[in-house]
Amino acid sequence: MSGPSTCIIGAGISGLTTAKMLTDYRLDYDCFELSDRLGGNWAFGNPNGMSSAYRSLHIDTSKKLLSFADFPIPASYPDFPSHFQIKEYLDAYADTFGLRDRIQFTNGVEHAERRAGGGWTIHTQDGRTRAYDALVVANGHHWDPRYPDFPGEFDGEIIHSHHYIDPAEPLELTGKRILVVGLGNSAADITSELSQSSLGNEVLLSTRSGAWVLPKYAFGQPIDQIAKPNPSIPPGVQRRLAKLLPLLVSGRPERFGLPRPDHDFGQAHPTVSSELLLRLGSGDAVAKPNVERLEGGQVRFEDGSVEQVDVIIYATGYNITFPFFDPGFLSAPDNRLTLYKRIFRPGIDDLLLVGFAQAVPTLFPFVEVQSRLVAAYLAGTYRPPDEQRMWEIARAEEQQAIGHYKDTPRHTQQVDYYAYASDILDRELPAGARRAERRGPVELAGRAAEAEVAERV
Repeated sequence: MSGPSTCIIGAGISGLTTAKMLTDYRLDYDCFELSDRLGGNWAFGNPNGMSSAYRSLHIDTSKKLLSFADFPIPASYPDFPSHFQIKEYLDAYADTFGLRDRIQFTNGVEHAERRAGGGWTIHTQDGRTRAYDALVVANGHHWDPRYPDFPGEFDGEIIHSHHYIDPAEPLELTGKRILVVGLGNSAADITSELSQSSLGNEVLLSTRSGAWVLPKYAFGQPIDQIAKPNPSIPPGVQRRLAKLLPLLVSGRPERFGLPRPDHDFGQAHPTVSSELLLRLGSGDAVAKPNVERLEGGQVRFEDGSVEQVDVIIYATGYNITFPFFDPGFLSAPDNRLTLYKRIFRPGIDDLLLVGFAQAVPTLFPFVEVQSRLVAAYLAGTYRPPDEQRMWEIARAEEQQAIGHYKDTPRHTQQVDYYAYASDILDRELPAGARRAERRGPVELAGRAAEAEVAERV
């Protein structure tokens, strides 16, 4: 192994793909994982408490789009694998490429401090302090639950969807009046599960702004394969054409008691569920508008209606947080985090972030592409532009990516994977290689030390 020494925080999909690419480049790294297992969010029952997988979870992206480019997903898997199968896939990925031995399990990073002259001092759970030339942050962004701030008080039980496992854990959810708040994929799945008549629940689903709901299949095919973007058609034209899709395959949301979304299709993340509209249409669940106020054992909604409620489940998203950094070093208020190519923080040349995006249709191939750029950068074969230019491009691309989305914390990190992959693989990597040839690689602490040794020899 050679090159700058690198610390990777996390062994979920972002950390694993980064480790694999650094291994391919024969670069020196250590990967630190808080848990006793790899997989991050896809390790159901993860003892680190950071998995949001519930027992019945199946991914909402079809396996063809989920697959890593250099490690095809098993053909035997169904179109929409369960979290158990995703975990098996990630285990096989790690074992095939010899990654497991480089991961220090149950030894998370407690504090990461950037040294004045560059490089990092890393404090880990085992009480040790280590020095690295570069830091890759891959700790994920689906583990710190975000709660709404409704006025009033609620006397019943409250959990976030992050903590939901099944109708018996962590709460006994049978014969209850349950309010699910939110209309993302988790809200749709949990509402569908808890509204099964065999459980005897009365389930309400509250949404503030609505969402376009798509089934997992349309015309006999996974819908994400039918709606796959065409790079030869301008994005604006594709968005205009796509507006017809939810109306064609699902009909108007008002038909099911949901509000008409306050945005066009393509301006916010769609909800993918083949069951939710059936539950609403069958009367097993009832749609409600946004919560106005909590009133003891009741909830008042913005249409003036009041419902008796025993349990509230907030399926209201997550915060992007970095608990290992000093306050003020790097944060993402309201989940806003401007990065060059969704990786580099301009001005901090030895810090790289992987996986901090809401990639459409899925994060798996997205982080694989990011890892290619990270490895090339650390190997010295890719160089980004100067700091000022990085800021200019990052802000412009951020606006281009999210400008047509709703201004909410959930949509600050939206990225079209297909456009992103084309940009990185076809333009940015070649351009960065030319910059590296002309000006040399960015001098990280470890690389500068290697150059000094070479000169002395």
